[in-house]
Amino acid sequence: MKTTIELPTEKLEVDLSKPLDISITLRGNEKNPIAWYLESPKIQPVKEGEWIAKVSEGSSVNFNNIQFNPHAHGTHTESYGHISEEFYSVNKALKTFFFKAKVVSLVPETLEDDFVFSKKQLQHYLAKNEVESLIIRSLPNTKAKKKRKYSHSNWPYLLEETATYIRECGIKHLLIDLPSVDKEKDEGELLAHRAFWNYPEKPRKDATITELIYVPNKVKDGLYLLNLQIASFKNDASPSKPVLYKII
Repeated sequence: MKTTIELPTEKLEVDLSKPLDISITLRGNEKNPIAWYLESPKIQPVKEGEWIAKVSEGSSVNFNNIQFNPHAHGTHTESYGHISEEFYSVNKALKTFFFKAKVVSLVPETLEDDFVFSKKQLQHYLAKNEVESLIIRSLPNTKAKKKRKYSHSNWPYLLEETATYIRECGIKHLLIDLPSVDKEKDEGELLAHRAFWNYPEKPRKDATITELIYVPNKVKDGLYLLNLQIASFKNDASPSKPVLYKII
């Protein structure tokens, strides 16, 4: 089903019948990815007295409570409200949902005891005003990412200069397959978040960061149409479902 999508600056022809989902499904068990020292999310039927809201237990419906944290338990999109004193909902940051995107696979470099993505490294793959959205796939890339336990793992992260370069290239929507663009334990500096959003100098209120995605190996590096959808949460972050479409 070939369709022409008209963006503010150009028209793209895509096949909407062939979506490439790069989100991670939320599961209420240990098979879910976990970060930030929390336990697994919970998806459990409502219980009231002896009544259990589960069809297999005699109820007429399945009626579950879900307990999770967007930042720790799966694919989520966040606004600059994640680091600002003022409340700012991700719903305000994301008003349109289709963007020209570029997928880039990067092997992190060694910096002392850390693994990082440098500006010099990214300059080989990203030019200024090329696309609105950048999707970073860290290498090696395995399905284990979909259920990895990230707490105390010191995952790879973006250097401040890298996040600044991404901002200067005109990227408004940054996606990465790690729990954060920043170092896990950085004493609250959040240098990459601050650089990308240009906070607090002149916050980019229409820019978003999406973390804990998973880009399958069948998705090749290159240009795509990105459909970035979020749940309607009045919160700094929301569970999200980024979907790519090949440009024909």
